[in-house]
Amino acid sequence: MWERALPPVPERSSVAFPYRSFVPARRSCGQCYTTASSTPVPQNNSKIARFGVFELDLSAGELRKNGRKLRLQDQPFQILALLLERAGDVVTREELRQKLWAADTFVDFDHGLNTAVNKLRELLGDSASSPRFIETLARRGYRFIAPVQTDAQTGAQPSVLPTAPAEPEAKLESRQELDRGAFHPELDIPIPRRGLSRSLFALVQIMYLSFYLSALFRLHIVQNIADSFLPAWGAATLTGVVMITAGVGIPLRCYLLSAVGFDHQQLAEKFQKMFPFVLALDQLWAVSPFLLTSKIGIGTAFAACAALLYVPFSERTLIRMAYVSKRLSS
Repeated sequence: MWERALPPVPERSSVAFPYRSFVPARRSCGQCYTTASSTPVPQNNSKIARFGVFELDLSAGELRKNGRKLRLQDQPFQILALLLERAGDVVTREELRQKLWAADTFVDFDHGLNTAVNKLRELLGDSASSPRFIETLARRGYRFIAPVQTDAQTGAQPSVLPTAPAEPEAKLESRQELDRGAFHPELDIPIPRRGLSRSLFALVQIMYLSFYLSALFRLHIVQNIADSFLPAWGAATLTGVVMITAGVGIPLRCYLLSAVGFDHQQLAEKFQKMFPFVLALDQLWAVSPFLLTSKIGIGTAFAACAALLYVPFSERTLIRMAYVSKRLSS
């Protein structure tokens, strides 16, 4: 009787189980996403990849060299990001096409990809024949071969290096030592040690100083040689030209020698401005070996003249190689 009066007790186990089972599932999933009331869980995804003197900031979309931002278009940037993500592995051309171009886009894919990779190599100072960063695998794709360091490996926080308004060249010397093997942005040659370029430039100035002093000390011999094949007025004119150009050249060479010796910061700009005058002066002295034809022969005089004609251009090249830091940073 009492059993009939009592209402049937519902079974709760079927309700409570799924509720209890849902709570831990929700907690375990809370580590995967962030809601408005939850605390963000730090992820271990690196946003900066460093290789050599370069660093690629994916969050800012920037490529920097020694802390200075470089101008890089979107497609080369995406190619570099994909190559760094799979450093050491081959990234096929088909994968790059799917990454850069949509399926319904009709473009010359091969030409566009080659152009983007060439721009990227030019900015990195790399080359296809002797790659340091990007290696080409014929008819397959590309592979990033340089060591890559990420924030996840170093535990460092991403940071943007401040740009100094004017950093002394002496401080940049160690940076250029790290940058050896990179190509000059204008001359398309490997950047040598600054000490070697400056030393060769100084030797050229010493060579011209010896020319001027020797000519002035033996001016009477120059006068006798000129009298042997020129009229009196011509010999006097030639002797006067030697005196004037040597007198002007001595302080010029002393200035250049001291400037390169003390690593004057503005030497590249100043030499570029005075180069037309230096060129004219050196071309005049390039014909001086012909005054010694009777002693060294016409062939030797011609060869020496040809070499001296090239010397002013080599001076300009040496200066551009020795003071390339500001060109790279800009």
